[in-house]
Amino acid sequence: MRLASDFRSLAVRFVLLIVILSSISAAVFAQQRREREPNQTYAERRARIAAQTDAPVILWGFTGREEISQSYIFTQEDNFYYLTGHNEEEAGLVILPALKVGQSRDSWDGPREILFLPAKNPQREKWNGVRLSPTDPDISSRSGFASVRPFAEMRAIVEKLARYYPNFATILPYDKEIGGYPHEKAVVDWLQLAAPAAKLKDIRGAIETLRTIKSPGELAFLKKAINLSLDAHLEAMKMMRPGLYEYQVGAKMVEVHAMGGAEAEGYAPIVGAGPNSTALHYDQLSRKIADGDIVVIDVGAQFSGYSSDITRTLPASGKFTPRQREIYDIVLGAQNAVFAALKPGMNFCKSTDNSLYKISFEYINSHGKDLRGKKLGQYYIHGLGHNIGLDVHDPGESCKPLTSGMVVTVEPGIYIPEENLGVRIEDDVLITPTGFEFLSQRLPRDPLEIEKIMAEAARARQGESLKPN
Repeated sequence: MRLASDFRSLAVRFVLLIVILSSISAAVFAQQRREREPNQTYAERRARIAAQTDAPVILWGFTGREEISQSYIFTQEDNFYYLTGHNEEEAGLVILPALKVGQSRDSWDGPREILFLPAKNPQREKWNGVRLSPTDPDISSRSGFASVRPFAEMRAIVEKLARYYPNFATILPYDKEIGGYPHEKAVVDWLQLAAPAAKLKDIRGAIETLRTIKSPGELAFLKKAINLSLDAHLEAMKMMRPGLYEYQVGAKMVEVHAMGGAEAEGYAPIVGAGPNSTALHYDQLSRKIADGDIVVIDVGAQFSGYSSDITRTLPASGKFTPRQREIYDIVLGAQNAVFAALKPGMNFCKSTDNSLYKISFEYINSHGKDLRGKKLGQYYIHGLGHNIGLDVHDPGESCKPLTSGMVVTVEPGIYIPEENLGVRIEDDVLITPTGFEFLSQRLPRDPLEIEKIMAEAARARQGESLKPN
């Protein structure tokens, strides 16, 4: 009996040890993403950047102080994350240019790439959870960097590099929507203090060009985000009815995302009913949905940092009015016309050959009229689509040809304010060598199928309401 008791005691201790180790493992990556790609993938990206420059690349991640909202959850600067897979604040990166053929070394005698992390801070970790630090015993295997230094040493390293290299490469600031301008300017200002004689080159284009073609890991994350979004949109179809508030629809969709493992939404949810359907980025979600309203729902999940972007347009009552159906069919026809031509070599530009935008515009402009008998092209007020990835508007130039490996949206729309009538249909596709893979095809676009789903849900609600208590 004593032997059995000792064995039970040992077994209990073993289980407790496993639980503790599991807790420690989870805590160590408290701020990291749900999943990430293998370290080798990030290393290969850094190697490709090193091969394209003759200057050290100097980058900062976000500090965590860019946002003062109490609800803010840290999210890494996209380009920094793309090269490191590191999602914690106050990090830095140095990548030395690749050695030339036949070179075993150059004048720099240090490591060819360095990740800088904040020093260990147990007091802070009591509040915010354990963070990776340069002194962690297995930091190299976890981070994928042979050299990991305290962030406080970064300036001294940069000053030393300035003795050997006349130029540095970083992301130079530009004044553009969601361009990260304050962060980029802060890094440039710091570099000009640390190495005042160095000439700064822009590495943005090289990194963003790599980001346009998605790796297998990125595609897996995007497909997960897209599928979570499709689940949420199906729930929205089933719950949609007059009397709900826009925010209730949005809240249900966010719940579906979160329960499925999404970290967040790729952007503020858009649920616009009636007059709000004509505002492209409407995010107040305050209107009570009325009978006869059309409702534009543009909501996309984010998974492991990668964002989907899906839109459907629903009739609040469960059935499109004749005018709503007319405009919906025109938008759907424009999208289908684009899908018929979608392949590598085409583009989203408004004024070039091989333009998918022109196909969509010409379809919309040649079908239907407004209440004054004028063509509908004037109500198609945005571009046809954009790249998605770490940013819901990922890098990608509309006038450059689409290439196999890109993931893009296709989202024609018509917005007629005087009719309180907006329609957008948005789907996500992967460009393949010969055409495209329809990543969001599972979510119905056909108006009859949408009405069928809504009618079945309404009958189920009615049946539930008739059940005795």
